[in-house]
Amino acid sequence: MVKRRRSYETGHRAKFLVVVDDSDECAKAIRFAARRCARVGAAIVLLGVALPPEHETWLGVGDVMRAEAEAQAEKQLDEAAGAVRALAGLEPEKVVRTGDKAAELLKLIEEDEDISLLVLAAGTGRDGPGPLVSALAGKSSASFPIPLAIVPGHLEDEEIDALA
Repeated sequence: MVKRRRSYETGHRAKFLVVVDDSDECAKAIRFAARRCARVGAAIVLLGVALPPEHETWLGVGDVMRAEAEAQAEKQLDEAAGAVRALAGLEPEKVVRTGDKAAELLKLIEEDEDISLLVLAAGTGRDGPGPLVSALAGKSSASFPIPLAIVPGHLEDEEIDALA
């Protein structure tokens, strides 16, 4: 069941959610969201998802691998937060989760009723736009709980600024 979003009610502030990863195109989504948030007075949430270790191994190696993945996600979020500050003068909310990227994304949207837009970057390589964009832009887009903005990775900064 999809809960009613509260981002436009009195006392609430709309939030734009950006999934941060190590792709080159991610900077395009961050730029669009930061500029748009500054323009409309919204807040920005940066989500980093660490993949859990494939195999839980003995002697705590799985815990070490999980901690390393979370540290890498935190580093990516710190870099993205710096970009948001430089682009729009906003202080982003940073969230690190461990698990499946799509599942953690949906959990966060369910938990935070002020998240009103998901901003994703579409890859430009031979592998297509990316697995998350492909999954959400397909059949599931009709039932997704919030609007989805997909920023093409080939856009120039000036084009993104004009669109935001």
